[in-house]
Amino acid sequence: MRLSTRTSLLGCLTFFSPVSVLAVEPEANELAPITVSEQEAHSATATKTQLQREQALTPGGVTLVEAEDLTERNVVSIGDMLRYVPGIWTATGSTGDDTFLSSRGSNLDAVAYDGNGVKLMVDGLPVTAADGNNHNSFIDPLAARYAVIARGANALTYGASTLGGAINFISPTARNTDNQIYLSGGSHGTVQSRITAGGVEGDLDGLVTVEQRSYDGFRGHQEQQRGSVYANTGWQINDAVENRFYFTYVDNDQELPGSLTQAQFDDDPYQANPNNIPGNFLKNVESWRVANRTQWQLSDTSNLVVGFSFEDQHLYHPIVGGASPGFSLLIDNDQTTFGTNIRYDKQLGNHDLLFGLNYGETRVKGGNYSHTGGIRGALDVRVDNKADNLEVFAMDRWHFADRWTLVYGAQAVTGTREVRNVDVAAGTERNPKDDYESINPRVGVIYQVADRSELFANVSKLYEAPTLYELEDDADASDETLDAMQGVVGEIGTRGAAPLGQASEWNWEVSVYYAQLEDEILSVDNPAATGTSLALNVEDTIHAGVEALVGASFALGNDGQRIEPLLSMTYNDFTFDNDPKYGDNRLPVAPTFFIKGEIMYRHGNGFFAGPTFDIVDDRYGDFANNKDVEGYELLGLRTGVTRDSWEVYLEGRNLTDEVYVTNVSVSNDETINPVGIQAGEPRSVYAGVRFDF
Repeated sequence: MRLSTRTSLLGCLTFFSPVSVLAVEPEANELAPITVSEQEAHSATATKTQLQREQALTPGGVTLVEAEDLTERNVVSIGDMLRYVPGIWTATGSTGDDTFLSSRGSNLDAVAYDGNGVKLMVDGLPVTAADGNNHNSFIDPLAARYAVIARGANALTYGASTLGGAINFISPTARNTDNQIYLSGGSHGTVQSRITAGGVEGDLDGLVTVEQRSYDGFRGHQEQQRGSVYANTGWQINDAVENRFYFTYVDNDQELPGSLTQAQFDDDPYQANPNNIPGNFLKNVESWRVANRTQWQLSDTSNLVVGFSFEDQHLYHPIVGGASPGFSLLIDNDQTTFGTNIRYDKQLGNHDLLFGLNYGETRVKGGNYSHTGGIRGALDVRVDNKADNLEVFAMDRWHFADRWTLVYGAQAVTGTREVRNVDVAAGTERNPKDDYESINPRVGVIYQVADRSELFANVSKLYEAPTLYELEDDADASDETLDAMQGVVGEIGTRGAAPLGQASEWNWEVSVYYAQLEDEILSVDNPAATGTSLALNVEDTIHAGVEALVGASFALGNDGQRIEPLLSMTYNDFTFDNDPKYGDNRLPVAPTFFIKGEIMYRHGNGFFAGPTFDIVDDRYGDFANNKDVEGYELLGLRTGVTRDSWEVYLEGRNLTDEVYVTNVSVSNDETINPVGIQAGEPRSVYAGVRFDF
């Protein structure tokens, strides 16, 4: 991944639409009006420029990932895509392409099916359900042109009311993407193929990607089959208005190997949990999504975007018991989510104004069933849950003096959560429901130190309401509801680029943040039903950390040879704060620090080669801090050749064949209820090839 930088902050402030030219000479401290040609508006460079501009106007941690870097290595999940993004902890490899995702300590929960804390969007429209829940295997990173990762309160740019921020995936179009065939495969029965084709005819364009993936897995009971279609078509109605329609279909079936106790792990880290094979634990998700987005260039200084999306998702998920008498659980439900987004940008003198609205509505209907070997049995609990969420936000990016930009704004959030679970045998009903409302202000400042470097700082309020799953699994098991998580965060940092001699340069992003939270929602494994969780609020916690991404490009002579190191470093300090039971213990799951990097040699003819490495510190698996999960070090190597119309790569991972833990299922206390752990990927080799046509 190449770290994105800008030529100058003030230069980026002149951009409003995808690309621009100066129409008039601005007064001092006044942003220049802009005009956009149709050809410019559709170029890949224009899209990148607009994303860099958003980054430049954010006084906090934001990282831009470019998809062109992803085909140089094996990428199947968003964990692979986010490998070098600081502040993001991902755990992959145990459940196909599903990823445990935590940003700045969000989502430190026990189970993978209830992923929250980060709002996922495609082209500004939600993939995350209205209650904040994610099934992120829906995201194919190779189907995105760019990804913008706004961590924590910096996601106010997208109106997100989450502790961990937001990730916006930008789709390619036929106007900025070549037709392409991509094939990859390797260890553990991995085979992935995809073809992308499209065309442009006057004011119309269309692009379709068809993808297929199969995977045997490195653990028992880990096979996966996945097929996907990604399509979009655009109509340039006139010079100022473009409409684009999106369609996605994903059919993803995967077996779940499950967590192991430490004793089972020591015996064979790659075995499946003894219950998972006879129980045939699965996570089968079939989803389709349609969306529409219209962008109006209202004037040289104003822009309006309106979008709508609808997603239908069917989940078939046997996860507990099923092979012997006693409690068993198979989730079989349909989840539908409607979303809409409105964004209005206006340049007014030296003010860059942003107003936005996000609305989402999710309905979950189905049930929890008994099962035998993954075959659905009797209905135990009838489920009819619903949630809605409205986020209204406004910001002013005020260039009030030479080199200085003040960023201030607020978000208003209102939403409802209602769980209606009926026990079929007893006829009893649980119906926890509540309204959640908050005003979340933010103020920050950006100072341009030099042409391509800046300092920033912000103070913001954090807020996130509970998900429907968390209300279903409330430890009280009553009609009482959980409180929303909220707190205050302060952040300082710097980003930029600078030359090193005549032909070399380095670039960086660094953020330091400190957040005090109230009522954080944490989940622990239910000792009476392993594989299910119980959610509860804890009074006070602290989330603090340091995030750094540093890259460089050193010239070796005049024939195009270069050395390009890249280093992503994260330090986490997530703790209870004088908790009545756990004192100042560390929160589980997230390592104290982790470092990921590479050192690539590149030749002017397109050849590249170099080592990759991971250094991950210890972490705890339980709130009592009695279970220490050991850290690990991984060494890899990748090489290949990149040309204009084709590319080939070879990648080796974990070359020392280190046995290590990737996923952790949390418990209260290891001495009472053992922590569940899952092994990471052993030594593996992958190869891939891309052809443009």
